[in-house]
Amino acid sequence: MSESCLKSAAFNPKVKSYWITLGVVTCLVCLVGIPLIPIVALIIWIVSGRMLKAMSAVLLERKLVVKRGVFFKEEKSIPLEKITDVGLSQGPLMRLFGLYRLSFETAGQSGHGALVSLLGVENASEFREAILTQKDNLTEAKPSTVKTDEPQSQVELLRALTYSVKNIEQMMVTLLDEKK
Repeated sequence: MSESCLKSAAFNPKVKSYWITLGVVTCLVCLVGIPLIPIVALIIWIVSGRMLKAMSAVLLERKLVVKRGVFFKEEKSIPLEKITDVGLSQGPLMRLFGLYRLSFETAGQSGHGALVSLLGVENASEFREAILTQKDNLTEAKPSTVKTDEPQSQVELLRALTYSVKNIEQMMVTLLDEKK
């Protein structure tokens, strides 16, 4: 069963510049890395371009599929009904480049922090709203397990519950008689 693509994320090319700036700032803070700034910037420039091409996020009807990785490929499929929060954050350096980070937290996730985070999604707030809207549509569309509009099924359910309660009472009486 194939699902149709509802929305696909595009990534801002400014992510590359953000990563280079972050690498240069890290080298400056380390002092020892100052002579390595040109080499580090070149390596980040080459690798970040490939990383950007390898990143994708696709919203399907029932799940979000995130792919990334140059050397180690990673693909995560997150069921929408498991998503508990979609965070949108922006640090000072990210603000300078006009970038946002989307982070997805899920039910049953162990530990703190996001299960998946995406940096540099263009129109991040729109992508976030599309995910939350589709999640809400899924939860509203789920049929209830007990049909309340059919009186026959309610009567059958009541009979089954009464039968179970009578069996429990009978078992308890038997257990009490054995202990006496």
